[in-house]
Amino acid sequence: MSLPSRPGSPGAGPVRPARPPRVSRAARAGVDPTVQRARVLLLGLFGLLGVAVSSWLARIPTIRDLLDLSTGDLGVILLIGSVGALLCVTFAGVVVTRYGSRAGLASSTIVFAVGYVLMGVGPAVGSLPLLAVGVFLQGCSMPLGNVPLNVEAARIERAMGRTVLPQFHAMFSIGAVLGSSLGAVASHAGVPVQLQFGTVAAVFVLWRFSALRGVVLADAPGDASRAVPVEDVVRDPQAGPAPTTERRPTGRRIGTALGAWREPRTLLIGVVIMAASLSEGAANDWLSLAVVDGFDKPEAVGGVVLGVFVGAMTLVRLLGTRLIDRFGRVVVLRTSGLVSIAGLLLFGLAPSFALAGIGVAAWGFGAALAVPIGIAAASDDPVRAAGRVAVVSSFASVASIAAPPLLGLAAEATGARHSLLLITAAMVASVVFSGRVAGPAPAARSDAVAVPSAPDGQEPVGVRSAERHRAPEPLEPAGAVRP
Repeated sequence: MSLPSRPGSPGAGPVRPARPPRVSRAARAGVDPTVQRARVLLLGLFGLLGVAVSSWLARIPTIRDLLDLSTGDLGVILLIGSVGALLCVTFAGVVVTRYGSRAGLASSTIVFAVGYVLMGVGPAVGSLPLLAVGVFLQGCSMPLGNVPLNVEAARIERAMGRTVLPQFHAMFSIGAVLGSSLGAVASHAGVPVQLQFGTVAAVFVLWRFSALRGVVLADAPGDASRAVPVEDVVRDPQAGPAPTTERRPTGRRIGTALGAWREPRTLLIGVVIMAASLSEGAANDWLSLAVVDGFDKPEAVGGVVLGVFVGAMTLVRLLGTRLIDRFGRVVVLRTSGLVSIAGLLLFGLAPSFALAGIGVAAWGFGAALAVPIGIAAASDDPVRAAGRVAVVSSFASVASIAAPPLLGLAAEATGARHSLLLITAAMVASVVFSGRVAGPAPAARSDAVAVPSAPDGQEPVGVRSAERHRAPEPLEPAGAVRP
C-alpha cells in the first residue's frame, strides 16, 4: 500500500497554480481607489440633482391648479428662480474658493431643502408668497451646488487623466428622466405635493451629506491650490493660462474668484456655454410645443420627440468622451456646433415630420458636449477653477432668464418651430469662439497628470507614475539674451 504523494514530491500530480488575487477595474486602469470612489459618489450626486429638479417640474400643473395661477403668473414664478440663480452664481465661486467644495455643497443642500419644502407647503396652504420664496431659494441653491459639483468633476477628470466630465452631465440627464417619471407617478396616484416634496427633500439631504466625506478629493480653504500640475507642459498659443500651484492668502483667493470676470478667455468660454445652455434650455421649454403646433401632433408625440432629444444628448455624453480624448476639445466643440446648427435648420425648415425628427436627433447629438467641454476648459487651472466656473455658469443663468421670454415673443410672430431657428445665431458664436476652450498641451510624459495632492508625506491622489522626470533644458546659443 503506497501513501499518496505530496504536491511537489516525485510522482505527484501537476501542481495547480494559485489563483491570482482579484484586481479591480480602477486598479487595472491605474486609478487611485480614492479617486474612483469619489467619481462614483459624484455621479450619484449629479443623478440625484436631476431627480430632485425634474420631479418638482413635473408637478407644475398641480401647483398651478392649487393656486389658480395664470400662464403669466407661472412664468413670473419661474423667473424668480432664475433671478435667484443669477444673484448667487458669483457668490458661489467665492464660497468654494474661500472655504472649499465641501462647504459649498453643504450650504447648497440646506438652502435647496428649505426651498423645496416651501414649494410644496405653499401650494398646499394656498400661499403664493411661500411658493415664490421656495422657488427663489431653490434658484439660489443651484449655482451654490453646481459650482462645487463641476469643480470636483473637473478635478476627478484631471486625476484620472482622461475625459470623464460629460458622464457626470449624462447622469444629471438620466436623473431628470427618472425624476419626471417620479412626478408623473405621484401625480397619477394623487400624492399631495407637500408629501412628495418633503420626502424628496429628506432623501436629498441624507444622500448629499452622506456623500460629502468621500466625494471631495481635497477639502481645505483654498483646496484647489493643493494640486500637482502637469509637468513639462508645452505651451500652446491657443491654450489658457498655465496651472498655478502657489498657496494664496484668503484675500488673494477671493480676489482670484472675482478676477475671473476680467479674463477675456473665461468670458468667451462663457459665451460658448451660454449658447449651449440656450440650445438645451430652448429644447426643454419649447420643443414639445413646437411639434404640437408646427406639425399638428398630439401632446404625447411632442413628449416623445423631447425624449429623443434628451436621449441623444445622454447617449453622446456617455459614449462621446473618447472623441474628446482623441480629437481634442476644439475639434469636438466645433463639430458639435455645426451638427447642432444643421439639426436646428432641419427641424425648423423640414417639410415633413420624419425629417424634423432626424433634425431633433442631430440637434441633441450636437448639444451634448458643449457644456462639459466649457466647464473643463474653465477648470484647467485648479486654483482659479471655482471662480471661472462661477463666471461661465452665470452666462448659463443669463440664457435661462432671457431665452423663455424672447423665444416666446418670437413664437407669437413666427410660430414656435420657426422661432427656434434663432438659436442658430448663438450656435454660430459658439463655433467661432471654439478655439478658446483649448487647454494646456499634453505633458511630455503621459503618465504624469495634474492631480490633487495628498497631505504632506503621502502619495498624491491618482498619481500613476512612481517617478517624475524633467527633460533637460536645451543649450542656448552664445550671445542669446533672456527675455
